[in-house]
Amino acid sequence: MPEKAVYGRNDFLDLVAIGTVADLAPLLKENRVMVIEGLAELNSNRRPGIAALARVSRLDAGSYTAESIAFGFGPRINAAGRLAHAYDAARLLSTNNSIDAERYAQALDSLNRQRQRLTADLSARAEAMIDPAAPILIAADKDFVSGVVGLVASRLAEKYYRPAIVMEQGEEVSRGSCRSIDEFHITDALDDAADLLVRRGGHAAAAGFTIRNENLPAFIDRLTALAQEKLGGLELRPTIAIDAELDLDEVDMALYQELRKLEPTGIANPPPIFASRRVEVIHHKAVGQDGAHLQMRLSSTTGSKRQVVPSIAFRQGEWTKQMPQLVDIVYTINLNKWNGRTNLQLMIQDIKPAEMET
Repeated sequence: MPEKAVYGRNDFLDLVAIGTVADLAPLLKENRVMVIEGLAELNSNRRPGIAALARVSRLDAGSYTAESIAFGFGPRINAAGRLAHAYDAARLLSTNNSIDAERYAQALDSLNRQRQRLTADLSARAEAMIDPAAPILIAADKDFVSGVVGLVASRLAEKYYRPAIVMEQGEEVSRGSCRSIDEFHITDALDDAADLLVRRGGHAAAAGFTIRNENLPAFIDRLTALAQEKLGGLELRPTIAIDAELDLDEVDMALYQELRKLEPTGIANPPPIFASRRVEVIHHKAVGQDGAHLQMRLSSTTGSKRQVVPSIAFRQGEWTKQMPQLVDIVYTINLNKWNGRTNLQLMIQDIKPAEMET
C-alpha cells in the first residue's frame, strides 16, 4: 500500500493567498491573515510553477505582494479557465518539474495575451451595440465568448457608469454576466426576473445567469424598466474616496515604505488614495494596444524640489488628444520595475484639467 503524503500546516498557504486575491475575495479579517501568511510562503519560492509564472509575469522572485497576484499571477491562472481548461493552471501549480513548469507557464501567458486581445475586440463590438445613455447596458451576440463576457461587462460598467449585461447567445439558451454600480443591486434585479431565467446567482455588484432565448425580449424589457425606475432620476457619476491631499514633492521612497506597512491591500481594503492639484504635465504619450493607456511625467508646481514623477493611467489614452498643461490627479503610489531599474510610479485613478486658483 503506497505511503500517504504528509503535509504541514503551511504547505498550501501560498495557494490560499493566490486563490483569495485572484478570486477577488475581501482582504479583511481571516482572509487578510491568510494572505499575509500565504505571501510569506509564496516568497519562499518552493514551487517550480510559481517561479516559472513569475518569469513570464516579469515579477522579481521573493518580493511578491497581493498586487503581484492580482495583476501578474491571477490573470494568467484565470485565463486557463476562461479560454481552455482550469486543469492547465492546476498542473502548473502542482508540478515539481522545472522544465514542465516553464512550458505550462508559457502556455498560460499565451492564453492571457489571447484573453487580452479577445476582451479588447469584444468590448469594442459590445460598445457598438449599446446606447450609452440607457439606464442599463445590454449586449448579446452568438460570437461572444462565455469566458470573457464578465470582463467585457466590467469595462462597459466602468466606462459608462451604468449596470452592464453581456451575453453569449447559444442556439437555445444564452449565458450572461452582469456588472453593476453602487446605486443598482444587480442580483435583486435578476431576482425580480426569476420567472424568465433558468438559473441565476451573484451579489450586489456582479452576477451571472442562464436564460432561454425566447425569454430574452421580455428579460431585456423588464431589466430596462427596473433600471429606469431605480436610476432614472439620478445623476450617475462614479465617486472616489480620497484619503489625503499631497504636494507631488511629498511622494518619495520614504512615503512608499510607510505605505507598504498597510499591505496586503486589495478588495474591501484598498491602498491609500491621494490627490494632487495643479500638477504640471511635463510629457505625455499614449501607450499599449491601440494607444489605450496614458503615460505621463508629472511635476509639482508648488513644491521646492519640483521632482518629476512617472505615472500611468489605464484606459485613459484619449487624454493625449487634449492634454492640458496643468491637471488635478487622483492616484495610488506604486513601484515600477523595468529593465533592472526601480522607480516610484503613480497609478492614476482620475484626471481632470486643473481648477483655477482662487
